[in-house]
Amino acid sequence: MSCSSNAPSPVGSLDQHAPLHLGHSPLRCELVNSVYSHSSYSDSPDSTAASSVEDIRIHRSLPTGVYVPTICFFEETSEDLDIDAIARHAVRLAEAGVAGITTQGSNGEAVHLTHHERKIVTSVTRRALNEAGFASMPIIVGCGAQSTRETIELCKDAAISGGDFALVLPPSYYKPSLKPNSVMEFFEDVATASPVPILIYNYPGAVSGTDLDSDAIIKLAGHANIVGCKLTCGNTGKLNRIAAATQATTPSDHGSGFMCMGGSADFTLQMLVGGGSGVICGLANVVPKACVEIFNVYQSGDLAKTQQLQGIVARGDWAAIAGGIVGTKSALQTYFGYGGLARKPLPRPTIEDAKRYAEGFKEVVALEKSL
Repeated sequence: MSCSSNAPSPVGSLDQHAPLHLGHSPLRCELVNSVYSHSSYSDSPDSTAASSVEDIRIHRSLPTGVYVPTICFFEETSEDLDIDAIARHAVRLAEAGVAGITTQGSNGEAVHLTHHERKIVTSVTRRALNEAGFASMPIIVGCGAQSTRETIELCKDAAISGGDFALVLPPSYYKPSLKPNSVMEFFEDVATASPVPILIYNYPGAVSGTDLDSDAIIKLAGHANIVGCKLTCGNTGKLNRIAAATQATTPSDHGSGFMCMGGSADFTLQMLVGGGSGVICGLANVVPKACVEIFNVYQSGDLAKTQQLQGIVARGDWAAIAGGIVGTKSALQTYFGYGGLARKPLPRPTIEDAKRYAEGFKEVVALEKSL
């Protein structure tokens, strides 16, 4: 998406004394595009990756609802991508009624994948959804990297692989050297150069404690190519402020179109009451119907039942949080017959580990199988 000269501009920067802040003015857009529009350094797509996607690049919007940061599956011995499992899992989630899929998140072991493998995962997901009759379902692709340059490259890879939106973490490796306005400029530059709209991913635990406040996210929301945020920080007040200031989309009101998303399943009811748009939650890899049911029952007006469902899902989500991707895959294997192992150096669960993980998910899986 090219930068529009009449795009809204942020109301200043986090560093009010910065010598020159161009925001996303026409001049800054021109400078950014001139720097990042040259040939990509990443590997070219081939017949097994992005170029294989039979996708006419239709415009897909982000509806309200539950989004799933999908697990990435591997062959047990070789650790090669398990293409069949990736495709079948995406279709299972779509059939459960989720609003969209997110590839290349922490649940998807993005940090264990090469650029080439990332493109394969997204293209396989897109093809599987298309062939199963879910061509309108959007795919958000995790595109976080430490440099502005690589982040933009990942956004471009996402676009050619069938992704519709990019989910971007702030940089953190050189956090002590970053100036107050560095992260703001990072998001502005990425949004200006990205061929797909981006969502800001606020996940302090994954980025050395960097926690964007509501003022920063509200300013960045003024960029024409920043269309939402994912708040894995779990801060309800922050979600309230952002949702109100941006007139975020809700299940009952399209509002401005900005998507203010919670970042875990135990945050669903709070997100809905606070004026949010949806959740991107890893627990839905195991129990997608249960996660969707909270959303549906709340919309029906039955608050008491919604609270009951949220309690069950929150307890299951704690098992997912405590066990991480290893525990989530183990539970998926135990209850649904697939899941496999994470890539090394993540550990292989012992028999006792698997029993403990299964017990943590037992209640929420029972709910899932009742729906």
